[in-house]
Amino acid sequence: MMDAGGDSILLSELSDTGILRLTLNDSARRNALSEKMLSAIQSTFDAAADDAAVRVIVLASNGPAFCAGHDLKELTAGRAAADAGKAYFATIMTQCSTMMQTIVRHPKPVIAEIRGIATAAGCQLVASCDLAYAADDAGFSTPGVHIGLFCSTPMVALSRNVAPKHAMEMLLTGDMTSAARAAEIGLLNAAVAEDELTETVTAVATRIASKSSMTLKTGKRAFYQQAEMSLSDAYDYAAGIMVDNMLKRDAEEGVNAFLEKRHAVWIDE
Repeated sequence: MMDAGGDSILLSELSDTGILRLTLNDSARRNALSEKMLSAIQSTFDAAADDAAVRVIVLASNGPAFCAGHDLKELTAGRAAADAGKAYFATIMTQCSTMMQTIVRHPKPVIAEIRGIATAAGCQLVASCDLAYAADDAGFSTPGVHIGLFCSTPMVALSRNVAPKHAMEMLLTGDMTSAARAAEIGLLNAAVAEDELTETVTAVATRIASKSSMTLKTGKRAFYQQAEMSLSDAYDYAAGIMVDNMLKRDAEEGVNAFLEKRHAVWIDE
């Protein structure tokens, strides 16, 4: 397994089926979203956006935690500045928010594979991925209230995944949510046995990777765009997307292949 951009805290491996497996590899810091980790994730996702060899991205981890959120030691060190850390805090939050939006807006589907705990911005990272599967002993929380720091940015992603009362329960109590409960409320697609997790995720990723990348890109972008619109505006927007999609080469090929009872041959256009 090669590292990403020479940075061993994020490992990268691309399969011959187009699945880019990224592994958070800073277990000593519980895969915290340090400046270095944020930069590594951002640069790797940026590079993958235009890489035709990448069809699906899986985000996994090494160590006992999937991701423990922001590096509190780095944030605390920032208080030494003359402005008590205000500028530094703003920079880090902007960097993190940009990275999370990069995942949502990325043209390739992104699947989280979670072992261990995902807390605060780590929970936000899970919620920002398109799909998420976890080991059945994994845990999720937004525990900022325990330390006087409400998880406001994790709230954005969390509240777009689960119903308001479930999101508020996690945010107000800071309690750990089990994988089974996280699947029940919609934060996860499924919780599975730990020894079946990678196999489950790989199977899903492989099925997705077999589709037209043009179709996946079109659909992912449309899904998130329409979600922010009124019902009528969403239908108008989606109808236009359908028209444009029907005119694409892969849509013509896919429909013809279905009618002719054969496998489609994608050119991703």
